Amino acid sequence: MTKRLWGEKPYHSLDYEMKQRYGEKIYKVSLESGLTCPNRDGTLGWGGCIFCSGNGSGDFASPRTSSIRTQIDNGICGLSKRKQVGNRFIAYFQSFTNTYAPTEILRSMYMEALEHPDVVMLSIATRPDCLPTEVMKLLEECRRIKPIIVELGLQTIHESTADLIHRGYPLEVHDTAVESLKSIGIEVVTHVIAGLPHETESDFLETVAHVGRRSDGIKIQLLHILKNTVLADMYLNHEFRALSQDEYIQTVLRSLSILPEHIIIHRLTGDGPGDLLIAPEWSRRKRQVLNEIHRQLKIRNIWQGKEYNA
Repeated sequence: MTKRLWGEKPYHSLDYEMKQRYGEKIYKVSLESGLTCPNRDGTLGWGGCIFCSGNGSGDFASPRTSSIRTQIDNGICGLSKRKQVGNRFIAYFQSFTNTYAPTEILRSMYMEALEHPDVVMLSIATRPDCLPTEVMKLLEECRRIKPIIVELGLQTIHESTADLIHRGYPLEVHDTAVESLKSIGIEVVTHVIAGLPHETESDFLETVAHVGRRSDGIKIQLLHILKNTVLADMYLNHEFRALSQDEYIQTVLRSLSILPEHIIIHRLTGDGPGDLLIAPEWSRRKRQVLNEIHRQLKIRNIWQGKEYNA
């Protein structure tokens, strides 16, 4: 197999894909919808998954006290102060479950974002068990206006781990959601977490391979252990250990090698809120970790798809 480069990286990054589509770097603007999650409001459970800190990964979004339009404007302004940006952005409904509301509420939010002149795409984070027929129809309607990405939190394909983390739905729900979304022209990105309690590297690679056969994109996330979570109690009670930096990098490299070339890599690691992070401490150095991943890919002559078997 011949080594293939996507821009300057040996994998199909989101940055590369957006530059191919739009001719420039496209930044995400994180939005706060004010919605919750069925795993937090008592429908399926209380408190969310065991790693959830209570903000649903929306640590970097503007407060919901602002309108969607204001959040987008403020987000663009904030990015412009730190980076050289263009005039096109992805509106990212990030925290909690952003399809978990009556359709009239969802329609108002989505349309407000779609109507913003600088927004070229919506990205909507949700659960695969929160996509009823009426929401799917709304998403299809929105997709006719501008492209839509739906991000699904799967984390693992292993049911024993899913039960442990209190995910609240079986694997087939995710797989059916992926098929249904793709059938109406919506791109699907699946979130997975490396380092979940009692999972081996082989377990995680099985999850990655499963996602690679179905979704359009993947977000690879390190397990962050945050204060005030069930996961933190388990960690402090020595029920499992956090991955080392070397272990995580090795896992990422192997994951990339078994993913098909067309899958878009939306994330190779992530941020844990600094004031909440217990472990791993090394994950605070996100740029250093990413640089080492890229260095090891080059040293070991690894690229996305090198070991992929259809």
